[in-house]
Amino acid sequence: MSAAAALLTSLHMTHDTDPSQVEAPVEPGQAEQSTAKQDDAAPGADSRIAELEQAVTEFKEKWLRAEAENQNLLARAKRDVDDARQYAVQKFARDVVEAAENLRRALANLPPAQEGEDSVLTKMREGIESTERSFISILERHGIHCEDPAGKPFDANHHQAMAEQPSAEHAPGTVMQAWTPTWTLHGRLLKPAMVVVAKAHEGGQPG
Repeated sequence: MSAAAALLTSLHMTHDTDPSQVEAPVEPGQAEQSTAKQDDAAPGADSRIAELEQAVTEFKEKWLRAEAENQNLLARAKRDVDDARQYAVQKFARDVVEAAENLRRALANLPPAQEGEDSVLTKMREGIESTERSFISILERHGIHCEDPAGKPFDANHHQAMAEQPSAEHAPGTVMQAWTPTWTLHGRLLKPAMVVVAKAHEGGQPG
């Protein structure tokens, strides 16, 4: 064999046996160990995911409860502010209705209208009536209302009984006469009516 042929043979053998070109053999059981590790890790990952999902659910429930409580607080605060705004003038309103009642008393103290009466008296009556109507209208625009309870059943929540009288014309417990009306402020009692209540007549119930 020539020297050139020997050199080529040597290079070819070296290339075939180059360690970098040879794959490392797989030890028996090595593949099974790798698969087992992956199988062992899977249950742990599933458990962790379940824990995180449970935590998210709990946080969501807490947030919803907190949000509901916050909305309730806001609604309650708004009601309190509205009540304070509406009823802050309650004492002033109670004093104002005294003026309205005085106008009514002034009219009641005038003699009944009759033909041929003095023109001064007529004008006085008409002036007081006009003032009363205007005053009541102003009060109603601000939530102050009056109600005449005469002829209605006595209501201890809105009426104050000043006297009881037997009556053959009214059922017992009926308001026979109202000295003053019931006054309310936005539906809330401002001043009870002063009333006379019927009781059973000595001769028996009215027929």
